[in-house]
Amino acid sequence: MSSDEEEWVPFSRRPGWRDVTPVPQDDGPNPVVPIAYGEEFREIMDYFRALYFADERSRRSLELTAEAIDKNPGNYTVWHFRRRVIDALNADLCSELDFVSLISLKNSKNYQLWHHRRWVAEKLGPDSTNKELEFTKMILARDAKHYHAWSHRQWVLQSLGGWEDELDYCAQLLDDDIFNNSAWNQRYFVISKSPLLGGVQAMRDSEVGYAIEAIAANPENESPWRYLRGLFKGHADLLIEDGRVSEACLKVLKTSNQRVFALSLLLDLLCHGLQPREELREVVQRLSSEMELPVGGGLPTAVCSILETMDPMRSSYWAWRKSNLLPEAS
Repeated sequence: MSSDEEEWVPFSRRPGWRDVTPVPQDDGPNPVVPIAYGEEFREIMDYFRALYFADERSRRSLELTAEAIDKNPGNYTVWHFRRRVIDALNADLCSELDFVSLISLKNSKNYQLWHHRRWVAEKLGPDSTNKELEFTKMILARDAKHYHAWSHRQWVLQSLGGWEDELDYCAQLLDDDIFNNSAWNQRYFVISKSPLLGGVQAMRDSEVGYAIEAIAANPENESPWRYLRGLFKGHADLLIEDGRVSEACLKVLKTSNQRVFALSLLLDLLCHGLQPREELREVVQRLSSEMELPVGGGLPTAVCSILETMDPMRSSYWAWRKSNLLPEAS
């Protein structure tokens, strides 16, 4: 019986429980600050301890753990015992997923809940894939940055499958909110881990286009800039060779007031050997003049000086970057 019902019936008055002697919590002879447990919670846990110490793996034990979890979903001992009971009874695992879904409506950020759900899904195997992906979709629809949901979803994909529509799901989330950095992270996870896509190298060309399109629409959005860098991780030579990258920086510098991320990427390109076209030099020089910055040094030095002024929260970092420029790059 759920404790949410209007009248909760104590175990001492329930048929089938009269053979159980409840075990009270032992706080020692002189507890300093006794916890004021409610009567329902106290009785549930007293009866739980009785069955737990007796290691009774029965149907009523399963029902009792449900009530205990409803009262305190963070009690890992109760969850652990419930798993032992489920194993002993060979209980319906699909129904168990439904139980966890119900608990998650009020406690979706409870670690024990997600650990238990993974245990059940792992036992069910690929048969649970669709249900688990839909469950995480439901959670993410309410909280797009839900860490446990994203972690569980990635585990499902890697352990049980379901990659076929995941890139489309990421695109849908980014259509809804292009600033959703969790969706950008998941998109990179998919292109780098999916056995169906061939890895980052195979996806790089199209994904660069996708990121640059997002940058053009919202230059102040850091996520696509980070995503663009990630596509070339460990391959600075390819980053420089792809003219679309420096062109994206140039376009933002010419048309937007949100220039910090473009300048930051441009600085890295220059430090890795980019030979900038004349138009790019002129834009940087114009920005330096408009900000009345000292003239002198090379293009990377000028970019660092602009960033020191334009990005005051990280001005010390940009000053450090400038002081560490190699002579040939300064």
